[in-house]
Amino acid sequence: MTEKRSLDDGADTAWLGDGQSETRLSPDAAAAGGADRPAWDSKVQYVLAQVGFSVGLGNVWRFPYLCHQNGGGAFMLLYVFLLLIVGVPLFFMELAAGQSIRQGSIGVWKHISPKLAGIGYSSCIVCFFVGLYYNVIIAWSLFYMGNSFQYPLPWEQCPLDVGTNSTGNHGNGWAQPSWRVGPPHAVVSPPSTVRECASSSPTSYFWFRKALNITNSIEESGEFNSVMTGCLLAAWAIVALAMIKGIKSSAKVMYFSSVFPYVVLFIFLIRGVMLDGAMEGVTYMFYPKLEIWANLQVWRQAATQVFFALGLGYGSVIAYSSYNPVHNNCHRDALMVSGINFMTSVLASLVVFVVLGFRAKNIATRCVAENLGLVNTMMSHGSRQDWWPSFNATDPGSVSVDEYREWYSRYSAAVGPNITDCSLEEEMNKGVEGTGLAFIAFTEVMALFPASPFWSALFFLMLLNLGLSTMFGTMQGILTPLMDNFGLLGRHRTLLTVSSCALGFLIGLLFTQRSGNYFVTMFDDYSATLPLIIVVIFETASVAWVYGTDRFLDDIEVMLKWRPPVVYKYLWKYVCLFAMVGLLAASLVRMVFKGPTYTAWNQSTASEMTLAYPGWALAMIVMLIAFASLPVPLGYVHSRLKSRGAGGAESEERGGQEMHRELYTKCSSTEPPDPSPHQRGPCEEDGPRPRTGFLPMGSEHYLLLSQQEEEDEEEEQDTRV
Repeated sequence: MTEKRSLDDGADTAWLGDGQSETRLSPDAAAAGGADRPAWDSKVQYVLAQVGFSVGLGNVWRFPYLCHQNGGGAFMLLYVFLLLIVGVPLFFMELAAGQSIRQGSIGVWKHISPKLAGIGYSSCIVCFFVGLYYNVIIAWSLFYMGNSFQYPLPWEQCPLDVGTNSTGNHGNGWAQPSWRVGPPHAVVSPPSTVRECASSSPTSYFWFRKALNITNSIEESGEFNSVMTGCLLAAWAIVALAMIKGIKSSAKVMYFSSVFPYVVLFIFLIRGVMLDGAMEGVTYMFYPKLEIWANLQVWRQAATQVFFALGLGYGSVIAYSSYNPVHNNCHRDALMVSGINFMTSVLASLVVFVVLGFRAKNIATRCVAENLGLVNTMMSHGSRQDWWPSFNATDPGSVSVDEYREWYSRYSAAVGPNITDCSLEEEMNKGVEGTGLAFIAFTEVMALFPASPFWSALFFLMLLNLGLSTMFGTMQGILTPLMDNFGLLGRHRTLLTVSSCALGFLIGLLFTQRSGNYFVTMFDDYSATLPLIIVVIFETASVAWVYGTDRFLDDIEVMLKWRPPVVYKYLWKYVCLFAMVGLLAASLVRMVFKGPTYTAWNQSTASEMTLAYPGWALAMIVMLIAFASLPVPLGYVHSRLKSRGAGGAESEERGGQEMHRELYTKCSSTEPPDPSPHQRGPCEEDGPRPRTGFLPMGSEHYLLLSQQEEEDEEEEQDTRV
């Protein structure tokens, strides 16, 4: 049977007996269908939107950490290799699918086959999960940016524990209190710093105690953090206002949110290379350790980073490309955006390693000064020993770290355990990942800069813009498919946007309680990783094996006016698919054997520790993964049941055969076919044809004919669009 969509959909749809859908867009129909569909005002807007979505916080704190931990330059080479053979082909596939069908993720995979509609719904659910915790990170950035307009910065020094003074004045203030309080003429001893801060660092204490006021484990929920709740409300309000008019409003915001981070990164790079220790950091970054290529986990981490850096599987790439003109060069876009993404990661890594080199040099220099102070004390209380340093130990500023380390390596056994080594490499080896890099390590360095409030505000404004540009793409991956597939939602875009943001804020209150950071870690580690890999596996299999790579390349040829290299056919069918299956298997094995754990802050020891999730949290992790993945099999089952109920057993059996063996008749739209059985004229039977496209080949139109109805259709058919 054949069912037609209206011209508003810009497509004719023929339903195969087995439930597979083949849609062909003509230029006229596409124009009609796109008449009321929003479009980018310019190519610059579109590129900025794609770059803004793909370039996010992971480029700033995840890629540098992986590079830092996994062999520096060797990891970069491995990353580029996987980017070229897996990342770019899959990114190109999503761009081409969205642009050709001009639908969101639900419509794209439903177009290939109704059985695959669940892929789009899974993408929407994952986008929603990611948006929930991603906006919490934006809220943290807002909080830190607001606290940056103080001098000195509130995380520059430990607060004083006024509860230790003799007047019995208890409290925990951040301002420097007066040492003379209480009755007149009362002499009060100066209070000491808060023990938790003194045992860790001012930046760690501010992050865990002032910003998060965190509990000792996920099992201690604690009350809501009112300040962070207000920041989360502000973050969702910004997203709602930017998205309320669709891409027309979000694209205008993109001009600033996508470009500003690059300005800040270059400013920090220029400032950073002038710091002491910067070159040591850069050398550490690029020094290749090729032996890491033998480690399977390094391959897994590199592939995961490629996967998430490009935003594959979210549906946001498809949504953005669906607003493009049909003949836009999406192949060039795929190469350009992937290249920009990688260069951004390299630029961010340079900035991070320059800053970490400066930080490590400062820590090592302080270590030298403290140890030389102990040496001076020993020198003043004893007779001269053979291990007395030849350099001037009374002036630590004149002693380099290398000079001290050379002396220590020779006399470490003689000086006793109180004198320690001061290694810059050891400090660099202490990898700082994720929020720890942004909210602890970087804030510590900002406090050392002259005019520290300016640099701090600039840094967190950059994080805010990076987060928002990615958040806009994430929300587009939710809203566009829903509006495309549900007419009622499409007619009430503003209400849908505001309602989605309001729901996100209400559920996001889970992350603003005192244990909220642990739930952010849970969602980041488990709600997106496995479901997204599953989604991309089904996406790749759908294009490569259900729709067919030859047919897909034919459609791309219509759009681009030239045929992409045939290497994409083999990359999609074999390399990308096997790579994603391998990544899924490696992730599952690691999760099963290592067990889900999280890092908690222990207030009594003022240190981080690794804890196993309790039973109810493990059940929550399983539910998150299952809830995001279930739409794929459920969509398949629903389509099978619907097909069986509509077509019966006979159509179901015939549909399975026609999945790979379809009969097409190519007809002229201007001349009627000759009814003579011996001379068909312009309407010829071509026999089984292996392809039908999203787009027609020029002005030719292909009609899907069942084998039983072929003769009747030839007599009735004059022209059909």
